[in-house]
Amino acid sequence: MKPTSATRPLRESLREYGRGIAGGLLFSFPLLYTMEVWWAGFIASSFQLILIILFTYLLLLGYNRYAGMHPDASWKDVLVDSVEELGLGFLLAFAMLLMLRRIELGSMSTIEIMGKVIIEAMVMSIGISIGTAQLGFKNGSEEEAEQEKKDLEKERQSGLVGLTVLGFCGAIVVGGNVAPTEEVLAIGLEAQPAHILAMALVSIAMCTLILFYANSQDPGSKNVQPDYITIALQTCLCYLIALGASAVLLWFFGRLEGVSLWTGFAQCIALGVLSSLGSSAGRLLIN
Repeated sequence: MKPTSATRPLRESLREYGRGIAGGLLFSFPLLYTMEVWWAGFIASSFQLILIILFTYLLLLGYNRYAGMHPDASWKDVLVDSVEELGLGFLLAFAMLLMLRRIELGSMSTIEIMGKVIIEAMVMSIGISIGTAQLGFKNGSEEEAEQEKKDLEKERQSGLVGLTVLGFCGAIVVGGNVAPTEEVLAIGLEAQPAHILAMALVSIAMCTLILFYANSQDPGSKNVQPDYITIALQTCLCYLIALGASAVLLWFFGRLEGVSLWTGFAQCIALGVLSSLGSSAGRLLIN
């Protein structure tokens, strides 16, 4: 958990920037080296670019509200920090693309440069938020403060909205690294119904195993044994989140255009294998 931007000193702010940059690069490096993402930035319409900025900002708001910041942080603090992380994501994406010579000032149009930067900044901004919150080193006072607020954090994070937001963030971060590639389309075109069913069953099994058997290793959850109904509901929610995030990613990268309904569905199921890993394991990692 990170303190609010209004209360942290300059030295702590610099440390947070460092952690944020590390997290942003950690989660976005695969996208920076993916040709399909560069092309997506080139052909994306202005409407799509505006939509992805709003979408990314909403994800940052959700993550910061339910996991990234102290429970007593006000909505104003959440709004300000989310804008700060989004801006840092743009600057970092611009610098990395310039270093890799994927954008060239003077020879490329402003729209093309903005498109590439905005798309790369999507996962990078979320990575910055996660890195700022999770890669820090805790001191004694911070541990005491977290202990005092443990009950409030559990109440916030165990809610349906909080779980949905964190699961969606995890699915976008993990699934977003594969969604723009041609391989997902190839799998969707060649998969038979038996393959689709197998991928769906594997995804559901992974959600179940990761959410509950892995979570049972947490000493704080040993006394809480979820019943079968809770297990079924949580698994269904996790998989539906993964499929929803997969559909959004495939739509944005143009993978649903000009294909049949079955091929689009097959792509969602195929990408859902990875996104379900993100919505379950990713949710635990970033929580």
